[in-house]
Amino acid sequence: MKLLILDRDGTLNRSRDDHVASPDEWEALPGALEAVARLNQGGWRVVLATNQSGIGRGLFDMASLNAIHAKMHRALAAAGARVEAIFFCPHAPEDACHCRKPEPGLFEQVAERFGIPPAEVPVAGNALRHVQAGAAAGCPTHLLLTGKSGHLRREVGVSDAALVPGLPPGTQLHDDLGAFADWLLAQPVATS
Repeated sequence: MKLLILDRDGTLNRSRDDHVASPDEWEALPGALEAVARLNQGGWRVVLATNQSGIGRGLFDMASLNAIHAKMHRALAAAGARVEAIFFCPHAPEDACHCRKPEPGLFEQVAERFGIPPAEVPVAGNALRHVQAGAAAGCPTHLLLTGKSGHLRREVGVSDAALVPGLPPGTQLHDDLGAFADWLLAQPVATS
């Protein structure tokens, strides 16, 4: 099984400084849904790992999060794409839990649930904490230069990961989810 873990806000949809708190506020990034469809067609099962501290902070509730994800699933389906599962941390930063990125808890849960060693599960997201959590779990990491990392496209481009402070060693940079999908689908298939 080929499994991939993506971040949500800033990777699949536009991020907001005040949280995506309702379905009306969820808006797919250009080309992101189609990138997931290409990944699915290439045999990749896609799951999301996302911090949703708006729940812990009382900014929205589980019903709102479920409605956001229902809209997201409909949009993905309309593009011929599918996300297998969504793992999320509902805690506020002060809760100091093990599942809030940059801690690796969500990634460990994904690997355990799907029975795949983390070293075989690439992770991609636009937030430094997403790739730090993936690296802490032992996953190969990819930083997308969208959302919170969009400024890096101008500052370092995709060729100089060494210039990104706090970036785990070995992390590859990609312009966006579409560019990452193109890269991943071009990799040779491992045979046993």
